[in-house]
Amino acid sequence: MVQARQSTTAKTREIIDLRAEVGVRNSGLLISCAQAMAAKFAAGGRLLTFGNGGSATDAQEIAALFMYPQDTATSLPAIGLASDVSVLTSLANDIGVEVVFSRQISAFGRPVDIAFGLSTSGNSENLLRAFDTAHQAGLMTVGMSGYDGGKMADIASLDYLFVAPSASVHRIQEAQTTMYHILWELVVTELASSPVIT
Repeated sequence: MVQARQSTTAKTREIIDLRAEVGVRNSGLLISCAQAMAAKFAAGGRLLTFGNGGSATDAQEIAALFMYPQDTATSLPAIGLASDVSVLTSLANDIGVEVVFSRQISAFGRPVDIAFGLSTSGNSENLLRAFDTAHQAGLMTVGMSGYDGGKMADIASLDYLFVAPSASVHRIQEAQTTMYHILWELVVTELASSPVIT
């Protein structure tokens, strides 16, 4: 019982400290990104979210958060690219898993849209390809990763990268959840203060 309590306390302290760190590191970047996202939405843009495994679940949550807010906030157009099992499995089987997001961005993405991908390692090849495709098509690109950012920190196709500097997948995903909820709140606030919302 004592060990379980100590472990819980230590894990709680880890995530509190990490969330505080990413808040300090990324506060200005979150504001800038939210303003850019709000401008895209106001111009008729959509949010395309993607990730693998647990990050796919987070990507779907982001899409749901923007489309179906739980309060009086405006519903914003968002598509979770990891949601369509038929599309994912056909692309993975017929071509390769590395194209499952980039092909969808090629089909759906417009310069006015936002491509938002999450990875804990920052090294997922299908995310790197998706960001390159989105960037080449003129979309705004937003990424979230852990560790030191991984390969996502080295590519030129990301407009915004938010890194949760931890080696624990659990802590990374908890910190990413905090960041994208803050980002959503900032976007909604920015749109509410804009004179024109499309």
